[in-house]
Amino acid sequence: MKTIYVVGSLNMDLVIHTDALPKCGETRAGCGFMKNPGGKGANQAAAAAKLGGRVCMVGCVGKENGKDLLEALAQSGVDTRYVQVYDDVPSGTAVILVVGGDNRIVLDSGANARVGISLIEEALLGAQAGDILVTQCEVSVVAVEYALRLAKKKGMTTIFNPAPAAELGTDVFTFCDYIVPNQTETEFYTGVLPEDEEGIRRSAEIFLRRGAKNVLITLGEEGSVCIGEAGCVRIPSYNAGKVLDTTAAGDTYIGALAVCLAEDMSLRNAMLYAGVAAGLTVTRQGAQQSMPLRDEVIKLFEKLT
Repeated sequence: MKTIYVVGSLNMDLVIHTDALPKCGETRAGCGFMKNPGGKGANQAAAAAKLGGRVCMVGCVGKENGKDLLEALAQSGVDTRYVQVYDDVPSGTAVILVVGGDNRIVLDSGANARVGISLIEEALLGAQAGDILVTQCEVSVVAVEYALRLAKKKGMTTIFNPAPAAELGTDVFTFCDYIVPNQTETEFYTGVLPEDEEGIRRSAEIFLRRGAKNVLITLGEEGSVCIGEAGCVRIPSYNAGKVLDTTAAGDTYIGALAVCLAEDMSLRNAMLYAGVAAGLTVTRQGAQQSMPLRDEVIKLFEKLT
């Protein structure tokens, strides 16, 4: 079985629901407060492991909340041997306001800023050609770019979720087999909002000219589209029920995609499978605890194929 290496963040999420965002100087009533493990890296690792992938997390936590973050990943089936623990810095923390199912996030990187080249080299030492590398932008740009470059040197398949949007080096996209932004991130990197077919095509072409092999744009309720080596593949979203919390939808999609590619699934089926997994996630509250198990997704996926 191919191994999925996730280089990225681990955060403790502080979540509260409210009916509207507060204005400047305003205090609003909230409800449903939750403290739960998150972080884009950890979320994607947990999603992949819960869907049956062999997953190794590469990251850093602080003494505060670190134990809880590691235990949550272990419970999902993630190998955490390459997560370093620091006593002199807090773990990453995300404050999340959920309004009508959508979320607004403020992030303190904490120990995530400590993810560096030496840790990545150690973690990928045993990686084989064909293994999967997944990374995002909640750790330093230097770490992200190095991880992608090293992975391609070793013959791995790379999935880059460029979120949250950040200033990147001009050559980073040349190391991306799959770059997977949402609409907002796509506009940040290309200057084109993919809100219609022309916008999707134009923005994808910019990523491709910069070196990416495949551009997979997630479109929320409109599903996802991939343009690249396999031509153009468009998959509608999957409606699994009432949307309660979109916090981990994108991370679930990425984790599911990684598992499908590790299992040599066709791109179309991989996107369909990932869409089903994400569709289930948004019907539940929280991050990692909202992610579905493999059997749940397969049951619905098989009805669509």
